[in-house]
Amino acid sequence: DAHIKTIRQQFGVVLERTVMELRGVSCLTLEEIAPAKQQIMSSRSFGVPVYDLHPLQEAVSSYVSRAAEKLRRQRSLAGAVTIYIHTNPFQIHAPQYQKSITIPLPDATDNTLTLVNIALAGLKHIYKPGYCYQKAGIMLVDIRHAAQKQASLFPFNDSHQTEKSHKLMQCMDKINNLMGKDTVHLASSGITQHWQAKNDRKSPAYTTQWKEIPVIS
Repeated sequence: DAHIKTIRQQFGVVLERTVMELRGVSCLTLEEIAPAKQQIMSSRSFGVPVYDLHPLQEAVSSYVSRAAEKLRRQRSLAGAVTIYIHTNPFQIHAPQYQKSITIPLPDATDNTLTLVNIALAGLKHIYKPGYCYQKAGIMLVDIRHAAQKQASLFPFNDSHQTEKSHKLMQCMDKINNLMGKDTVHLASSGITQHWQAKNDRKSPAYTTQWKEIPVIS
């Protein structure tokens, strides 16, 4: 019920448009189909201090697997992978280290196995022992639509192997969509994953998880 000019003068054009939308006047365009992402990132701070290469490898493998699923969901291919690790910058008395590396792929792909192998090779190159790592992350870049893949004169995989790879990824995605996230995952992602961020204070997912719906007895 507020006066439009007053709202704009005191709060700006964004709130003015919100008021108009509430009155039924369309000011903001509705994006019915979200455009494909140009970069896909997956990263998270660790729940415990990480010193060794092995838990870093598990984390990077897990992050790449998650990003690859999103890549396939939007029917895209990645042409390069960026991997980064860093220590806690707020621990000023502890040794500090941060490093990243971007590795181009010989052929753009959405195959989790290929992307994980490349990412782990990059991680091994930038990892330095003797530091307490707080966070790792990956980013899929140089993303293009799968239909726009440019054929190579010297393909990394033959057509038969590529078809088998495509079917394998489809099978993994179908199982995980049906049975739940990470029902099928790479062994390199680990089993216990002690490095995972703590979520004991996470709000219950009442609207998306049957088991978290409150029950009154």
